[in-house]
Amino acid sequence: MNRPDPDELLDRIQRDEEKSQRGRLKVFFGASAGVGKTFAMLQAAKYRKEEGVDVVVGIVETHGRKETLALIEGLEVIAPARIEYRGRLLAEFDLDAALARKPQLILVDELAHSNVLGSRHLKRWQDVHELLDAGIDVYTTVNVQHLESLNDVVGQITGIRVWETVPDRVFDLADEVTLVDLPPEELLDRMRDGKVYMPQQAEHAVRNFFRKGNLIALRELALRRTADRVDAQMREYRADQSIERIWQARERIIVCVGAGPDSSNLVRAAARLASNLRADWLAVYVETPKLQRLPDAIRGRTLDALKLASDLGAETVTLQGEHVAQTLIAYARMRNVSKLVVGAAVLRGWRGWLGQSTTERLIRAAGDIDISLINSGAVRESAAPRGAAGSFVAPAEDQRGFPLISYGYAVAICAAITALATMLVDRIALANLVMLYLLGTIFTAVRLGRGPGVLLSFLGVAAFDFFFVPPRLSFSVSDTQYLLTFAVMLLTSLTISHLTSSLRRQAHVATIRERRTDAMFAMTRELGAALTTALILEIGTRHVAEVFQARVAILLPDSAEKVRQKVENPDPAVTLTGGDLDCDIAQWVYDQQKPAGHGTETLPAAAALYLPLRAPMRTRGVLALLSAGMGEFAAPEQRRMLDTFAAQIALALERVHYVEIAQDALISMESERLRNSLLSAISHDLRTPLTAIVGFASLLAEPGHVEKAGQRASNELGEAIYDEAMRMTAIVTNLLDMVRLQEGSMRLNRQWSSLEELIGAALAASRRPLSGRKVSTHVPSDVPLAQLDAVLMERLLANLLDNAAKYTPAGSPIAITAAAVEENGRRYVRVNVEDSGPGLSPGMESRVFDKFTRGEKESALPGIGLGLAICRAIVEAHGGKIGAANRTDPNGSVLGACFWFMLPADETPPAEIGDADVLSEDTSQERSKDAPGDAMNRTQAS
Repeated sequence: MNRPDPDELLDRIQRDEEKSQRGRLKVFFGASAGVGKTFAMLQAAKYRKEEGVDVVVGIVETHGRKETLALIEGLEVIAPARIEYRGRLLAEFDLDAALARKPQLILVDELAHSNVLGSRHLKRWQDVHELLDAGIDVYTTVNVQHLESLNDVVGQITGIRVWETVPDRVFDLADEVTLVDLPPEELLDRMRDGKVYMPQQAEHAVRNFFRKGNLIALRELALRRTADRVDAQMREYRADQSIERIWQARERIIVCVGAGPDSSNLVRAAARLASNLRADWLAVYVETPKLQRLPDAIRGRTLDALKLASDLGAETVTLQGEHVAQTLIAYARMRNVSKLVVGAAVLRGWRGWLGQSTTERLIRAAGDIDISLINSGAVRESAAPRGAAGSFVAPAEDQRGFPLISYGYAVAICAAITALATMLVDRIALANLVMLYLLGTIFTAVRLGRGPGVLLSFLGVAAFDFFFVPPRLSFSVSDTQYLLTFAVMLLTSLTISHLTSSLRRQAHVATIRERRTDAMFAMTRELGAALTTALILEIGTRHVAEVFQARVAILLPDSAEKVRQKVENPDPAVTLTGGDLDCDIAQWVYDQQKPAGHGTETLPAAAALYLPLRAPMRTRGVLALLSAGMGEFAAPEQRRMLDTFAAQIALALERVHYVEIAQDALISMESERLRNSLLSAISHDLRTPLTAIVGFASLLAEPGHVEKAGQRASNELGEAIYDEAMRMTAIVTNLLDMVRLQEGSMRLNRQWSSLEELIGAALAASRRPLSGRKVSTHVPSDVPLAQLDAVLMERLLANLLDNAAKYTPAGSPIAITAAAVEENGRRYVRVNVEDSGPGLSPGMESRVFDKFTRGEKESALPGIGLGLAICRAIVEAHGGKIGAANRTDPNGSVLGACFWFMLPADETPPAEIGDADVLSEDTSQERSKDAPGDAMNRTQAS
C-alpha cells in the first residue's frame, strides 16, 4: 500500500464531512412490485425502533395488504397532506410536517412517485433530498424499471413503458442498497393468492407484465444493477485506501489495441473471452508520441478496431502516455482489472537484440494481473514506416511534412557555424568548436523540426572533420582518437535533435489541448448564463464552429417531434444550411438516438456528421457538422471532445426547457389562485350587497309599504340600500384601480399638497366605517408640503382607515400621525395609522399587502383583499415605501397594529405657492364640504 495522495486525502475528508451533515439514504431495491420491498422496509424500521431510534412513517403504500398494515401498528404516522386537484382532494406526503417533526428516521415509500400538481416538488425523490439535507435518515423503496437508464430496456422486454422514473444519480448516491429478491415462481404464487393485487387485477397482471419470462429478465437486471453498485463501492474504497493490489472479486478484461494489422482479430478474441467468462471488458489504446507520428492509414486501423470493440459491447478508452506498458498497467490497477489481453508480438531482426517488446514489458510489470497472449499468426510489433518519421499527426497541426526549404535552412546554418568557427579556430580549442555545432543542432530542431536537425547533425560532423581536424580540408584523420570524437558528436547531435523535436511536438499538443479546454470552459460558462433557447443555439454553434473549423447546424424538434433548424439570418460561413444539410438524416438520428452520416456506419456517404443531443431525460435535438477535414472527427480525442460539446449543449437545452416549464407552472398556479380569489370575491362579496339591495328594494316595492311601516322606516331602507350600493361600488372601484395601476395606464397628477388637508378629506370620506370611533390626528407644523396626486393619496388614507376599522373592535380609537424624517441622506414625510386591535399575525407584516390577502376572519368580514395592495401600488408609484408592524408595550404585549408609509420630500415647493393654493381646483372639488382640513391637532368623534 502506497502513501495516499494529500489532495485525494483532503477531498475524502471533505466528502466525509459533507456526508456527516446529511441524513443517510437506504433504498430497498427490487425487480418488480410484490417482492416485499415495503414489508422489508417496515421490518427494518421495527428493528431500529427497538434499538431506540426515533422512527416515523412519512408515507407507506400498503395496497390493502394485511401483513403490511400489521407492521405499521406501533409506529408514529404523519398524517398526509390534502391537495386539491381537479375538484378532488388527493392525499400526498406532507413534507412540511415531516421537517417540523424532524425524526431520526422516516419511511417514504415509492421513491419514483410523481407528486400531485401543487406540491412543493414534482417528484418524491426531491422530497427525500430535502429530508436528507435536513439531516433526517430516510428508508425508501424502488423497482428496477423505475431507474432512468433501464427504463427503455424494461419497456422493450415487457412491452410496457413506465413513465415514473428516478435519475440513476439518486440511486447511486444512496448510502445503502438492500436487494429484496424473490424467485419468479414464488412471486407468481403470491399474485395468484391475492397478496400483491386484487384477484381481478392479479389475473390481468399475470397475462401482461408479470409473465415468467419478464420476471426472470427483471430479476437479472436488478441483480446486475446491484452488483455494479457494489463493484463501484469496492473501487472507490480501493482508491480511498490507495490499494494497488488487484482484488479478484469480479472478472474485468482489458484488450490492448495497437496499430498492428491484426488489431481487429485481437478485439474479436477478447470479445469471445469476455463472453465465456461473462465479464466486463474494455478496449484501451495508449497513444504515445511515436504512435502520433504514424500516417493516417495506420492510425485508421486503430480507430476501426476501437469502433469494432464498441460495437461488440466494450467500453473504449484512449490514454496518453510516454510508455505503453506503464500507462496500461496503471490504468488496469485503477479499474481493478483481472486480465489483460495482448497480442503475442515478437521483435524481429536487430530490434530483438536491442530491446524488449511491449508484450514483454507488460508481462514484467503485470504483477498480480493475468496476461492472456493471443497469437493470430500475423501479429507483429513493428516500427513506424520510414515515411512516418517526418510526419507528425496531431490535432490542428499541419500534416504536410517538412518542406525542402527547411533543409536548405539547415545547410545554411551549418555554413554559418563553419564560417564562425573558421574565425575562432586559432583562439579556442577544437573541442569547444564542437559546442557551436551542438548549439546549431538544438536551434534547428526547435525551429525547423526533427528532419532538418538530423541533417545538421551529419553535416556538422562532416564539416568539423573536413575544415578543422588535421589534416585540414580533407576527410582523412591523422589521429584515431578523433574517430571517437566524431561518434560522440554525432550521437549527441542526434539525441539532442530527437529530444528537442519531441519536446516541441509535445508542447504543441499541450497548447492545442489547453486551447480546447479553454474553449470548453468558455462555452460551458456562456451556456450556464444562457436563459433562452435562441441564445444557446447561437453560443453552441459559434463555439463548435471555432474549435472544429466546421460549419454547424443545431436542429430542434417542434410540437410534432419533427426536427428543424430554428436559426434566423444564419451566417453561411458558420451555419450549415441548404443542400449540405439533410433533415431526413437528422430526423433519423433524433428518433433512433444514434449518430449517422460521414464517418459512421449509418449513411456514411452523407457529407455531414449528425450527432444526437442526448440529455439525462431525453434527446433534445441533433448537432450536424461539415468540415473540410472530416477525417479528423474519427480520431478518439476529436470524437470525445465533440461528444462533450454536444452533451453540454444538450444539458443547457434541457435546463432551459425545465426552467420554462417551471415558469409556466408557476404562472399557471398564480393565475389559478388569482382566478379563484376573484371568483370568490365576486361570488361572495359582490353577491352579499346585491342580495341586500334586492331584499330592501323588494320591501320598498310592496304596495302600501310606506303607509304600513312609516316614512322613517322607508328612509332607513333607502339608507341601507345606499350603503350596500356604496360598498359594492368600492369593491368594483378597487378591482378597476388595481388593474389600472398594474397596467401602468393611471397617470399621476402631482400637485403640492398639505397632509392635514388630505387627512381631513380622507376622514370625511370614511365617516361611515369610522362611525362611533375616536380618531386623533397629529401633524406637526414642520411637516413640509409634498408633491403628490391628492386623489390617489386620499384613496390610500381611506383604505388604511377602512382596514383599521374593519379589523379592530367597535369603538376602539385610531390615531393618525405625521412627521418629517431622514433616511440614507434623503428627506421623507412619514404617516402612521395606528389602531388598538389584536395586531398582525406572525409573518403577515409583508404578506398583508399582497393581492387578495385578508385577515384571519375573512369569512365574516366584507372585502376582497385589494385595499392594502392598492395602497402599496399608490405609494410605489410615488417612489415611496409602505409597511406594517405591531405596536407593543415594554413587556412585549401587543397594543395594536401600525400601518405606515413614507413619501419623498427632497424638493422644496416654490415660494409663490400659498396655503390657499395648495390643493388644485379640480382636486378640491372632490372634497366633502364637512372635511375638517384646518386642524393640525384634534380629536374627532365620528
